[in-house]
Amino acid sequence: MRVVLGPMEGVLDHLMRQILTEINDYDLCVTEFVRVVDQLLPDHVFHRLCPELLQGSQTVPGVPVHVQLLGQDPNWMAENAIKAAELGARGVDLNFGCPARLVNKSKGGAALLQHPALIHNIVKACRDAVPSNIPVTAKIRLGWENPDDCFEIVDAIQSAGANELTVHARTKQGGYKASEIKWEYITQIRERFSIPLIANGEIWSYKDGQRCIETTGVDSLMVCRGAFNIPNLGNIVKYNHQPMPWSEVVDLLIYYSQFEMKGDKGLYYPNRVKQWFSYLRQAYPEANELFREIRIFNNAAPIVEHIQHYRDRLHSSVNCTA
Repeated sequence: MRVVLGPMEGVLDHLMRQILTEINDYDLCVTEFVRVVDQLLPDHVFHRLCPELLQGSQTVPGVPVHVQLLGQDPNWMAENAIKAAELGARGVDLNFGCPARLVNKSKGGAALLQHPALIHNIVKACRDAVPSNIPVTAKIRLGWENPDDCFEIVDAIQSAGANELTVHARTKQGGYKASEIKWEYITQIRERFSIPLIANGEIWSYKDGQRCIETTGVDSLMVCRGAFNIPNLGNIVKYNHQPMPWSEVVDLLIYYSQFEMKGDKGLYYPNRVKQWFSYLRQAYPEANELFREIRIFNNAAPIVEHIQHYRDRLHSSVNCTA
């Protein structure tokens, strides 16, 4: 089984990729998208979103990182795919699944699911432009609103020469609703097409992963939101590990704060850590108490101080009951 750590815009940056690949046996990571409009982007844009390019296009623990591009112009997408390859990207992924309203309004991401011919042209332009040893992959949803559209979309991508395809088994209109997941469409895609597949959507546990594999016949899985709910989800899905105890999650929060304070996004730390809590609170009821303590602060220092004090109290309580 392969388990891929998927992209999450504004959440899964290089610091989080490093932390999560240190504690999970992920096989691959995909970056937040590089937005391509009508120009060849400078090196620093790629290095900001994927500093791993400077270390062999892999995280410190050695997990390969592919650069994701999002755009609607085949020529400019190809030019920037060449740039990513020249900078050392181990792979180039093309985003046709982002459901964000702002992205779709500018005809990017999932909006392209309504235009399979354009998807074909983008994938073919990138595949033709990038050296053959570098995989060009794509990520889609099942369609804009009709999941049956997925077959025409997949045909467009396969015929354009893509090396692999990640399928998020919901339409754009399905959003992230659990009731909208349609893994059975991935089964049909696998039966009709030869392109290698990665299954994505509603994989929150080992049981979910096994059920997805049994349903789809696809043994490469991508996790995204769940990796923030339970930080060791990769190893849960892959090896049936137990969820990380809350005390270890708190230690991880401290570790993360040290990374962020030193990193280039230190100013964004308060928003980032609060955002992470919005995920953690879904899996760890204990996170609510700590979140109530930090949510009033807009600067990093008092947030880190409160998390450290909370950790000290937590460890002291554990020691007292031992």
